[in-house]
Amino acid sequence: MERAALSRRLTWQPATIVATRAETATARTLVLDVDGWAGHMPGQHVDLRLTAPGGYTAYRSYSISSAPGPGRLEVTVQAVTDGEVSPYLVDVAEPGDQLEVRGPLGGWFVRRPADPRPALLIGGGSGVAPLMSMVRAATNPTRLLYSTRSPSDALFSADLAAAEAAGNGRVAVTHVYTRAVPPGWPAPPGRLDADALARVAWPRVTDALTFVCGPTGFVETVADLLVDIGHDPANIRTERFGPTGG
Repeated sequence: MERAALSRRLTWQPATIVATRAETATARTLVLDVDGWAGHMPGQHVDLRLTAPGGYTAYRSYSISSAPGPGRLEVTVQAVTDGEVSPYLVDVAEPGDQLEVRGPLGGWFVRRPADPRPALLIGGGSGVAPLMSMVRAATNPTRLLYSTRSPSDALFSADLAAAEAAGNGRVAVTHVYTRAVPPGWPAPPGRLDADALARVAWPRVTDALTFVCGPTGFVETVADLLVDIGHDPANIRTERFGPTGG
């Protein structure tokens, strides 16, 4: 049974786009219907493959941003300038279009439902996508620290506000803006630093898990800062991305 499940995860499966949702001017969530999809763990990703009429194929990896569930999943795509795949998914693809999915993939950067520990989630830019899956599936105390250039660049703004409001204190969201802040914001724009981390991070005695996702430089800086303020590297899990063909 386990071998069959693994084989299915590593096999390309047909998928249909059933809905799309704009997140920002340059990012979009695609809702995919995949026959036989058994679900995923929060933090996992999939490969998406497109095939042109002439037979040319291209694929890219995208984090799953929806909560686990059978049959359907959501991926959130940030358009990459001069990219090969992401501009099509963000600007052209529409409900009814067909593509292929392989996954779910990844077993390290996941928040397992049976793990009772609280979690600190730290996202930079579109790195919040797998963390959104964790927020949506959260059953234990969860804090999200989300760094973006400006409010208009932030993904899932309404969903994060709703999750915080409905969480009865289980979910807390803190925003950091590096270039522009909303009117009346209590602090000037600035990069995420040790003081901001210390204000949001769980006390070290809680043995909380920390998940950090974003561009490579962001992730390395945050991981170093967490260790500097006393957090156990064994409890810090990272996922990073750099320049790709998009």
